Amino acid sequence: MISINSLTVAYGGFTLLNDINFHISESDKIGLVGKNGAGKSTILKLICGLQNPTSGQIAVPNGLKIGYLPQIMEHHRGRSVIDEAMTAFAAIFDMEAELADITQQLAERTDYESDAYQQLIIRMNDINDHLSMAQAESPQVQAERTLMGLGFRYNELQRPTETFSQGWNMRIELAKILLSKPDVLLLDEPTNHLDIESIEWLEGYLKDYRGSLVLISHDRKFLDNVTNRTVEIMLGRIHDYKVPYSKYLELRAERIAQQKAAYENQQRMIEKTEEFIEKFRYKPTKSNQVQSRVKALEKLDRIEVDLQDKAAMVVKFPPAPRSGDIAFKASDLKVGYGQKVVFSDAQIEVRRGEKIALVGRNGEGKTTLMRVIMRELDPMGGEARVGYNVNIGYYAQNQEDVLDKQDTVFETLDRIAVGDIRTKLRDILAAFLFKGEDIDKKVAVLSGGERARLAMAKLMLRPYNLLALDEPTNHMDILSKDILKQALKSYDGTLIIVSHDRDFLDGLVDKVYEFRDGRVKEHLGGVQEFLEKLRIENLNELERHNPSAKVVEPEVKAAKEEQKAASMQEYQQKKHLSKEEKKMKNRIDFLEKEIAKLEQKQKDLEAVLGNPGPNDDIFDLTRNYLENKRDLDAKTDEWATLSEKLDL
Repeated sequence: MISINSLTVAYGGFTLLNDINFHISESDKIGLVGKNGAGKSTILKLICGLQNPTSGQIAVPNGLKIGYLPQIMEHHRGRSVIDEAMTAFAAIFDMEAELADITQQLAERTDYESDAYQQLIIRMNDINDHLSMAQAESPQVQAERTLMGLGFRYNELQRPTETFSQGWNMRIELAKILLSKPDVLLLDEPTNHLDIESIEWLEGYLKDYRGSLVLISHDRKFLDNVTNRTVEIMLGRIHDYKVPYSKYLELRAERIAQQKAAYENQQRMIEKTEEFIEKFRYKPTKSNQVQSRVKALEKLDRIEVDLQDKAAMVVKFPPAPRSGDIAFKASDLKVGYGQKVVFSDAQIEVRRGEKIALVGRNGEGKTTLMRVIMRELDPMGGEARVGYNVNIGYYAQNQEDVLDKQDTVFETLDRIAVGDIRTKLRDILAAFLFKGEDIDKKVAVLSGGERARLAMAKLMLRPYNLLALDEPTNHMDILSKDILKQALKSYDGTLIIVSHDRDFLDGLVDKVYEFRDGRVKEHLGGVQEFLEKLRIENLNELERHNPSAKVVEPEVKAAKEEQKAASMQEYQQKKHLSKEEKKMKNRIDFLEKEIAKLEQKQKDLEAVLGNPGPNDDIFDLTRNYLENKRDLDAKTDEWATLSEKLDL
């Protein structure tokens, strides 16, 4: 479907991608893997036509619809969440407007036998066929289901997009892409700002997605569950494996081992052959054998071992100066924005040398607490204070906003470095894989992983005794995560970290603060003990929503029921129906019965959700509730449309 042929991308004297070739077929779900800066995001931009190759070409069929989610994007403002998501149906709405116009023309024209009249009928049928295929259910229902699947609550759908963080706006953009139903999905680290429920929803969506997928992600489980093919980029070349990520790791290790064994065997053979040639070169009786072996060496197909990129970060935090016994303490802490309280009555104590994890659903207050610690936000109540002689090194989650895009890599450090450390800036950058011309790159052109490394390098400039890290691994590749984890384990200061990555936190932290439902709860011990205590398999299970959170607000539901009751009463008064109207009436009668059944089922589910028993599975009940609600909304919308056509 999409062919990448002899593609090369070079910047000056540096070749990023060197003569690569691969094909994306209709059923392919490809995981694009490699180190940060290897060229993964560049390939997606090339496919989209946002960037041109130095040489080679990308063949994309005409009319192929591509949906592209970049790592960093501009977000639209001035609309509500639902209205912004509904822009994905612009083409559908244009068709409906055209259909209405054609219907009006057909009603007014009398040239029934003319070609123009016939063309209008053909176009009307084409539009109706397209709409019937594209709209199995109403756009509103599709948009609501997708947004709620990605973590929005029903009562948030009318909020302006600008009142949400960048991560939540990324979800809106992702919803728009999914709702547009493209033929090919290109997703660049879509899970970075998602909680577990949203990740699982997206995972299920992508499993059932019938188009092609090219996915960049550092989440191994997500890659394994979604992809069926892995394309690795290493040192400008690609290696294509027709298997998911974990199996690819096994096959790559086997391939490299086989190559090395074959290479070593061939080298021994070559060495012995060259010894024979050298020994008998001038012996007339052996001349034929010597010439034969010389020719054999010339014709030999030399085995090469694929080059491997072994470059890795070197992270070692400076020794931490001694602070007071209490690094941070909060008593009866109440925090929020304006009139909105995020959490209250929090009791938090971080002692010198402790390594603390802050966990919980997105929006529960983890980053908010970080802002309080950094004195960027004043508490609404209670007390929060940093201990004696505590010097904080802060890694913010939104590095694209914190780093100045116009600065170079070197200038980013040079602007804040003081004293003798200024003489070591190049060494520090080299330890974080910024070497040679890399230090002169503008921050604006860096990948997400490169920005993460640069932000981490800033923490090397001073000997901090408290590190406050907010989602530091979001854009890091797997190797970089492992290196950072080991460096933090060796760090002798205090650590407060926000992360949803269980593997990263396991063995690193010794206390957990759980943020849930406006409260903060302390759990002693490591993350594994915490998980076992709560009997959950993954730390992100904390992000499961309250089952009642997405239930339609009572006033909205009451208004719908009142409107429906009034319409039904008017319908009973309608008489003298035509043949077509009778068909519509029969359909309405059927829908009324179905709606009554679904409403009763909703009431039964609500009753169980309101008072679940010990054997009730809340998650299954919630899923059933949402599926039933979807069916109810779809049938109610159809009922209302038919009733309006009958002018009841």
